[in-house]
This record gives sequence, C-alpha cells and structure tokens, in this order.
Amino acid sequence: MADFNTLDLEIDNGLAVATFNRPDKMNTFNPAMIADLLALFDLTDADDAVRAVILTGSGRAFCAGADLGGGGETFDYDKRQRADDIGGPDRDGGGMVTLRIFRSLKPVIAASNGAAVGIGATMQLPMDWRVAAEDSRYGFVFSRRGVTPEACSGWFLPRLVGMPKALDWTYSGRVFGAQEALEAGLVQSLHPADGLLDAAKEKALEMTASSAPVSVALARQLMWQGQTMAHPMDMHRVDSRVFASRGRSADVREGIAAFKEKREASYPDTVPEGLPDMDWAREPSFE
Repeated sequence: MADFNTLDLEIDNGLAVATFNRPDKMNTFNPAMIADLLALFDLTDADDAVRAVILTGSGRAFCAGADLGGGGETFDYDKRQRADDIGGPDRDGGGMVTLRIFRSLKPVIAASNGAAVGIGATMQLPMDWRVAAEDSRYGFVFSRRGVTPEACSGWFLPRLVGMPKALDWTYSGRVFGAQEALEAGLVQSLHPADGLLDAAKEKALEMTASSAPVSVALARQLMWQGQTMAHPMDMHRVDSRVFASRGRSADVREGIAAFKEKREASYPDTVPEGLPDMDWAREPSFE
C-alpha cells in the first residue's frame, strides 16, 4: 500500500475509497495532492482486488480548489518552486490528474460531500458517475481569480452539460448549488450527507459486482476514447479487435456457462493482466 500525504485509502469489498484528509484546509489542491492522486490510480489499476474507485472529501469540502497560500504568485509558473513541478514547469498539474483519471482501468465515482470549486470541480469531470450531498456546491470560478478553465475542462465540461451551460458557468465563475448541478447533468443523484458514501458504494457495486472486470475496463476506455474519434469507422476498427479478443477469452466461456446454468459468474481474467493490446488508448505526449 502506498503512503499518501493528502488522502486516506481503504480497500474493502472490491471498492477503493480514497478520502482527502485536509479538512482544516478545505482539502485544497497542492503539489502533494497531485502526486498522491497520480499514485492512487497507478495503485488501483494494478490491484486485481479493486473493481471501482470512489473519491470523496473530509469535513466541509470535497476540494475547495487550489491552495492559495502562495498569494498572487499561486498560479505564476515562472515564480513557483521548481521542486513542486510535476511533469515540467509549464504543465498544469490538474490536467495531469484528469488525464490520469481518464486512463483509469477501473470505474471512478465522485462522492462530493461539500464545496467542489475550481480543480475540485474539474477533477470530477472524467469520473464515470458523480453523486453529491444535498448541500454541496460547485464553482468553475477561474474567471473570478483572473485565470482560465484548466484540467482539460474545456474538453470535458461541454460534453457533460452542453456548451451553453459550460459557458455560463465558466464565464460567470459563479458558485451554484447541487440542485442546479443535478438538473444540468453534472451530477447524477443527490443524497443526505450522512448517506452519501453509502450511495456511492451502492452505485459502484451495481456497476461492477456482476461484470467481468476486463470487460468493464475495456468498456470504460471504449466509451471515453470514443469521444476523441472523428468518425464511427475509427471506433469500428478498434471495437472489432477488442470484441474479437474478448471472444477468445476464458471470461466468455464462464459468462455463457453461468448464464445457461443460472448462477453467478466467477470471471477468471483480471485487470490489468487480462487486457489485450491497448495501443489505441495510448496518451499523446504533452510536447
């Protein structure tokens, strides 16, 4: 188990629950959190026992945006400490996190327990399902801090909520409530605060408990990578090969046998060992 500075991790019943553990700082985002999140998804991808990942916060916030302890130089890449740089001095660390979540082999669910502002909102965009406490609040507040949307949110946000709503939220930088987030499709359900994590776990198990883990990992990548493709033929080339590889797998034999015998399946293939070649999902370089 990796040692984390900014989050606590519990793995049980196939679910990895990672909780930001800086409630006194409203779980604000800093270089240590970048490193922890990158390491978290490396760990969960490699762990056969993990079927899904849930990310949540402690205290009153999921993540209240960037740690502004650096004052007016917080976002000045020329003046920040080079020791804090992950991926190079000009690369947005929030974008590295969202791209790592995009590549996750396991489904990822956000359980937003309070304020989700700035990177606290944008890091949720590449997650597969978002549940929120009824009193949670969101804000794409960049224009009110003199900066711009980051963490690849210009790609993710319009795809999730449509261009007009994305423009409204990013132009105004206003903070809005959970009900507006639900109506726009940013979150999928609202829950009392004391039932939020249970709801996230229930959804994670509903998504994964009866499914072949390798099939889920591939479906996740097909759906997300499909958003980058220019023509359905591009997907046809990929999913034909992926489907053929699965058709030869031990999972298929077990899945069909379990269906015919009216029992729960026990899929032998594991993630990541059982994955076929995924060259088609390779991330382009930053340069």
